[in-house]
Amino acid sequence: MPVLTMGLLALLVAAGLAGVLAPAFGWFPALGHTRPGLGAWRDLFAWPGIGAATRLSVTTALAATALSLGTTMLICAAWHGTRVFAAIQRLLSPLLSVPHAAAALGLAFLISPSGWIVRLLSPWATGWERPPDILIAHDPWGLTLIAGLAAKEIPFLLLMTLAALGQMPARRSLLIAQTQGYGRVTGWLKTVFPQVYGQIRLPVYAVLAFSASVVDVALILGPTTPATLSVQVLDWLNDPQLSLRFAAAAGALLQLGLVVGLLAVWRGSELAAMRWGRGWVARGHRGRADVLWRGLALVAAGLAAAAVLGGLAGLAVWSMAGFWSFPDMLPQGFTPRAWATHWPTVADRVRDTVIIAGAATAIALALALACLEAEHRYRLKPSAREMWLLYLPLIVPQATFLTGLQMLAIASGTAGIMASVVAVHVLFVLPYVFLSLAEPWRAWDPRHALLAETLGAGPDRVFWRLRLPMLLRPILTAAAVGFAVSVGQYLPTVLIGTGRVTTLTTEAVALSSGGDRRLIGVYAIAQTAVPLLGFLAALALPALVFRNRRGLSGAT
Repeated sequence: MPVLTMGLLALLVAAGLAGVLAPAFGWFPALGHTRPGLGAWRDLFAWPGIGAATRLSVTTALAATALSLGTTMLICAAWHGTRVFAAIQRLLSPLLSVPHAAAALGLAFLISPSGWIVRLLSPWATGWERPPDILIAHDPWGLTLIAGLAAKEIPFLLLMTLAALGQMPARRSLLIAQTQGYGRVTGWLKTVFPQVYGQIRLPVYAVLAFSASVVDVALILGPTTPATLSVQVLDWLNDPQLSLRFAAAAGALLQLGLVVGLLAVWRGSELAAMRWGRGWVARGHRGRADVLWRGLALVAAGLAAAAVLGGLAGLAVWSMAGFWSFPDMLPQGFTPRAWATHWPTVADRVRDTVIIAGAATAIALALALACLEAEHRYRLKPSAREMWLLYLPLIVPQATFLTGLQMLAIASGTAGIMASVVAVHVLFVLPYVFLSLAEPWRAWDPRHALLAETLGAGPDRVFWRLRLPMLLRPILTAAAVGFAVSVGQYLPTVLIGTGRVTTLTTEAVALSSGGDRRLIGVYAIAQTAVPLLGFLAALALPALVFRNRRGLSGAT
């Protein structure tokens, strides 16, 4: 990948780490602290909830990652290459466009004491005539946080797995295993899974790091007494007592150490699983009774989709609900009053969200196209080190380097402006855009370029007049993915925007602790609709532009 892009990623992450390292050890001239010390660490470890917060971050991250990976692999092992798998893919793929905060808000409504699940069972099964006084969301063990993270990460890992399966003879390997008497699931796990996991290791690490340091989903679904470590770091950063910023910096570095430790534990579990797997393969167990596993895969896929789509449907109903008493399944009437009342403010947030996401996506797309075109022209092949660098913003905890970037932005006077927020969003959008576009770009038939060059076209003309038009659909799809990623960014917007730059996501999360479900529904649906429109545009534009060219329009 070009040095400029790699340098940009490394520079911003390194600057953030440097910006958090100095305050963590007592040096922050902007606040009058110029003598290094360990006071921030003493304050951090003096906080009574440090042990519980750290433990919650570790257990929820490991459980959510293991559940996401296990479910994804089970779905692929049980159904890959079948019509059922195509249906599962169509069911789960749209969930990629749903921001994490919107999905978490929907799930919180679905499972709350007055949510649809309890309403469905009341009063005939539960005897409840009013919402029960029980704690479901914000449970002290983080179970709802684990479920919410898994429901959103399963579609992401499924997409990464599909890309990996396209680069290997998966069906051939499975067919050979089945001819040797292996059941479908066992045969897939023994022959295909080892190849697939090597391709998706970095995405799995990104899921683990994200789950350990997530803030918006933890605020909506996670425990509160105490919260996870990343949420506590944000609380200290937002506290008007500026001296707590030193404890926040120390907590951010602890978060980094936590993620590094989790990655080491996960890597150790990979090696242990590898040794166990060799013995399992050598024992030759055929595993012919796959019916149970295949049924379980269907149930898991259905639950993941229902958790997100059902919750969003509930929020859509709440946004238009009139009087809605418990345990009625639907309100007694519908009214657009909430939308009409709050639309002027919502429209402002939509505008700012679209501007930030559009600018970040345009920059990321330009960088990704430059990288991929340089690969093609100069016969470059990304090294493992470059891929690690690409994933760096996804693996390093946001709370760590964004805390440092915020402190640097405050010191330099660039905090709270939209351009700074856009620049930080690019860090998180670029990896997704590049990964979404890389496979179709590299799969483009080079004979098209060869033919154009024999007719006198230079590399630039081939790029602009041939390659870009022919790859318009995957380019727009990658842009839609990047746009959705930017729309869903919470912590970068809050920290770098310092409350002066607000988007649909920051407003939705801020409202999540309130009791106005109609207003929460309005913001959650608006937050979901914006990236969804981006995906619809990515599908519609090629069909419109190339309506007279069947092969380019996507028509079948």
